[in-house]
Amino acid sequence: MESEILVERQDKVGIITINRPEVRNALDKKSWHLLNDAFAELGNDPTINVIVVTGAGEKTFVAGADLNSLKARSAVETMYGETPMIVTAIENNAKPTIAAINGYALGGGLELAMSCDIRICSRTAKLGQTEINVGILPGAGGTQRLSRLVGPAKAKELIFTGKTITAEEAEKIGLVNCVVEPQELMKKVLAMANDMAGKSSLTLQVAKQVVNQGLNTNLSAGLMLEKLGQSFVFGTEDRMEGITAFLEKRSPIFKGK
Repeated sequence: MESEILVERQDKVGIITINRPEVRNALDKKSWHLLNDAFAELGNDPTINVIVVTGAGEKTFVAGADLNSLKARSAVETMYGETPMIVTAIENNAKPTIAAINGYALGGGLELAMSCDIRICSRTAKLGQTEINVGILPGAGGTQRLSRLVGPAKAKELIFTGKTITAEEAEKIGLVNCVVEPQELMKKVLAMANDMAGKSSLTLQVAKQVVNQGLNTNLSAGLMLEKLGQSFVFGTEDRMEGITAFLEKRSPIFKGK
């Protein structure tokens, strides 16, 4: 039986595919854990610099949570559920992450995509926080991450109505970085991923942490984080290699040291 979560390595890029097409790639408790394991595996792999996540098939990224599992969940289980922690762990993965949104990204699927650093979207995709349509709230960070990405007014509109929006509107409001034709999606994603993967892995990770942590503080503290991050990378071999290679008009060979 083929795994629900597939992991592939292409040079320095790790690719995770959610492989549950029979339920539109909806995630239940088991598949959330497998997804978490896949991100942790690639995050701990020193040969991987960038992680991509996508859904199997051409129509769905992740259609949300498995409603059968939600129906059986109690209020106490919800309070102490692991899904929000898994999404946060994905967001905090040390390595840059890209969501290749190949189709519907609804509910928990959109929350998963928002936990990634970059979102690239097929023109045929539809996105939405649709939980209110079945009487619940976004429960894996949607109320918080969506507000930070698109502003509170637009986030409230999407959360309160539960409507889905087109890829073009998602790009317009800043929910996704760019929109491409379906047949060009993985080509675009892998081109960006490989571009990132060719940089210093240490500097990528420090840059991600400085940006993420800076968003949770004031400007003065954020600027101090930036200074500390810059000071750290100035002590690395990769900094010296990068500057030397530029001056010698050659491509740098970064070693993550």
